[in-house]
Amino acid sequence: MRVETCLIVFMNEYEFQYLYSKAHQVKEIYSDLKNAKASGEKKFAVLIDPDKLRMGKIDSVLQLAKDANVDYFFIGGSLIVNDMLDLLIKSIKENTSIPCVLFPGNSFQLSYKADALLFLSLISGRNAELLIGNHVLAAPYLKMSPLEIISTGYMLIDGGVSTTVQYISNTRPIPAEKADIAMSTAIAGQYLGLKCIYMDAGSGAQNPISESMIDMVSSAVDIPLIVGGGIRTPEKAMANVKAGADVVVVGNAIEKDPELIIDMSAAIHSVKVSS
Repeated sequence: MRVETCLIVFMNEYEFQYLYSKAHQVKEIYSDLKNAKASGEKKFAVLIDPDKLRMGKIDSVLQLAKDANVDYFFIGGSLIVNDMLDLLIKSIKENTSIPCVLFPGNSFQLSYKADALLFLSLISGRNAELLIGNHVLAAPYLKMSPLEIISTGYMLIDGGVSTTVQYISNTRPIPAEKADIAMSTAIAGQYLGLKCIYMDAGSGAQNPISESMIDMVSSAVDIPLIVGGGIRTPEKAMANVKAGADVVVVGNAIEKDPELIIDMSAAIHSVKVSS
């Protein structure tokens, strides 16, 4: 049975034709990531969990993001238990031109209103469902969606506390002091054909990923390296990009103090590495 035949069962004709017409649009976000890495330009992504951010607060976050020239919004979380995802992306689209990239905690966290999706394979763990199983279920829908699909090797690093993603994924993180394991895992991800590596200490991490681990992983792979989890200060954000992170993702700290967006962005964008 063709993909189109499978999908049309689950949506009306208007929805299907809309998705079909958008499915092969020009993709730009991954090209932007690659070009930035090649030129030494660093990127800043604000992570928004729809369940944690009250919509009354979103206006100030969006204005600060525009003023600070934030590069991307990453949208998602380990748990999304309400219908805020579409509403949040709609609000972002109406008020900014900043790309929205889905950072899904599971295969149900999808919205065709976004621009791209990080197709995450949890390569640091040994849970087959998060390596390939859930991906098989989502693949036919993503094939016909307007989303730019960016295959990403997701690596969970021990941040000093048990995090939601660790519990939900039923996997153990890579120990914080085992930079050699992180490096080998990232290399394997690149050789498997993944387009990006995302190292994450998890939401609410007590300890962010060390610069020494970032440096070792960055030096070993040629694909864009995204780093997040436990980054609370502009100084740490700057240290991460100097160590080799191509994109720094900040969520929890901004939920508590949106004004941090300005200083975080300035710190990250001040660093440019000569190619």
